[in-house]
Amino acid sequence: MDFGYAKVATFTPEIKVGDVDFNVDSIKKGIDVATEKGVSLIAFPELCLTGSTAGDLFYSKTLIESAKSALNDLANYTRDKKLIVLVGLPFALDGLLYNVCAVISNGMVLGIIPKTYMPNFSTVNESRYFKCADEKLSFVVLDKDNPEDVVPFGKNIIFADKDKDCFKFSVEIGSDVNAIVPPSTYHAVNGARLIVNISADNEQSLAIKNRRELVKNYSNKITSAYILANAGDGESTTDCVYSGHSMIAENGVILAESAPFNNGLTLSQVDLESIDYQRTKNFNQSFDLIKKDYYYVGFSVEKEINVERKYSKIPFINLGEEEHLLNIQAQGLKKRIIHTNSKTVVLGLSGGLDSTLALIVAVKAVTMAEKSLKDIIAVTMPCFGTSSRTLENSIRLAKSFGVTLKKVDITKSVKRHLKDIKHSESVHDAAYENAQARERTQVLMDIANMYNGLVVGTGDLSELALGWATYNGDHMSMYAVNASVPKTLVRHLTNFYAENCKGKLKATLLDILDTPVSPELIPSNDNTIKQVTEDIVGPYILHDFFLYNMLVNGFSPAKIYMVAVNSFKDEFDKETILKWLKTFTRRFFNQQFKRSCMPDGVKVTEISLSPRGAYRMPSDAVSTLWLNELEDIKI
Repeated sequence: MDFGYAKVATFTPEIKVGDVDFNVDSIKKGIDVATEKGVSLIAFPELCLTGSTAGDLFYSKTLIESAKSALNDLANYTRDKKLIVLVGLPFALDGLLYNVCAVISNGMVLGIIPKTYMPNFSTVNESRYFKCADEKLSFVVLDKDNPEDVVPFGKNIIFADKDKDCFKFSVEIGSDVNAIVPPSTYHAVNGARLIVNISADNEQSLAIKNRRELVKNYSNKITSAYILANAGDGESTTDCVYSGHSMIAENGVILAESAPFNNGLTLSQVDLESIDYQRTKNFNQSFDLIKKDYYYVGFSVEKEINVERKYSKIPFINLGEEEHLLNIQAQGLKKRIIHTNSKTVVLGLSGGLDSTLALIVAVKAVTMAEKSLKDIIAVTMPCFGTSSRTLENSIRLAKSFGVTLKKVDITKSVKRHLKDIKHSESVHDAAYENAQARERTQVLMDIANMYNGLVVGTGDLSELALGWATYNGDHMSMYAVNASVPKTLVRHLTNFYAENCKGKLKATLLDILDTPVSPELIPSNDNTIKQVTEDIVGPYILHDFFLYNMLVNGFSPAKIYMVAVNSFKDEFDKETILKWLKTFTRRFFNQQFKRSCMPDGVKVTEISLSPRGAYRMPSDAVSTLWLNELEDIKI
């Protein structure tokens, strides 16, 4: 199963300006390399059959006819090679000359797309030679011996795989992408998931950076995969140099990029199925004003895809954004403090990661609100399973920040409650554990009432996804600053903050980071941590990976499993990944009821599970289809 992936590539051949025979041989070498690599689609640069820098030689009938003959030669060369080839050439039609991209496969020219916008500035003056494409669709004859064999000619053509519905692509050429409304905007709206741009863009100061940002941002804007195949070695250096800088992007992410001044293959697998998922969310509005009549050309490459794509193991973490994310959290809390006219901020400080990050955010928010740090009331509430390590860290942390610290030992209260409901202290079941969590929440809420305070929730996105929270216990607060921050990012942000601290505060933060994640609800004989959360529900690095790829990329359970195996093969075996993916899927569905009534909380990452528009799911949705898909996986 290929899950909607297509292996695509660019190839920058060595060329000689005007030497069509030499250029054809170079292009054939690229086709051979692509065939060996199992590529489904390969794109060569703009006007690469003749060279884009041929100047007034473009007026030469000899050059034009030679390029046309070379196109037929290349078409024949693709016979039985099971791939799509895109190549650029000058093409004469009805006494006018066009800069075109020819799409060829399995011995045939499937279509010819003319360039729409001709740059005419500085060293580039294509309008001197080439006519701009219009809206008209024509049909041209390439072989005089077969006049009935006609090829569509026009800019509004979409090429569609007969076997894979999501594999639809269109073409724009060079500076088309710089237009106010590029042709690819229309292509995308009319169904193309992949845009191929064959280009001859010269090098100058900042060109590589600007080109990269253009491709990255534009692929994100139109929710598409985007290929840029750029001209390189062999183009004339009379006035400019061409580096062959080529890229493959997908919805705002550069998947592969060639080194400048380095001919050859740039290769990646694009996920067209994921493009479909993103468009169901982003393209659900009327596009009647920019819909056009398109001509669809079918093709079939019949290619078996061995999915090799790997994804970031920590998709929520983007280096360099740490301070920005902390400020988002703090600004949200600051607004809520001011709006509610709260005199204090109250939070439970356990000595664990989540409450540590919540305290860091509270310190920033209170500072922004120009209030005293003493207005933060950090409450540590030891009970049956509290270890000396976490208790001491919570105390040291509060003192290091200079906030108000309250220690409320809830052991007697919980024992009294268990006695009242006739529950044995020796039975360590859900009631035993949750009684502690709910007592802590009651303490926080009552202290907030005493001091006109706002209770800050500490639970994170990963816990919300798994339902790893006590309903109306740590599940509840007055404002949840970590609600959109998954556990891997909680750890990363805390570590970032620690690295910018000194002395006792830094030492305490680093020790908290080194402490196993635990709810600390089961007593231990030696006053150490007995429960380790990741032994119970699974590694958070996997759960965050599952969550991101399910909700951001729209992957099915089987696809999540496949990419997880590819991405974590050096850390987890297949059985372990499948085990915890089943746990994640089951818990994500079964625990929705906790998310249906979650408190307000600022959205920090791409995912929020808030029922107020961010993620809507009925509490009684059934997970059978998703779990059955995982049961069908053969390891």
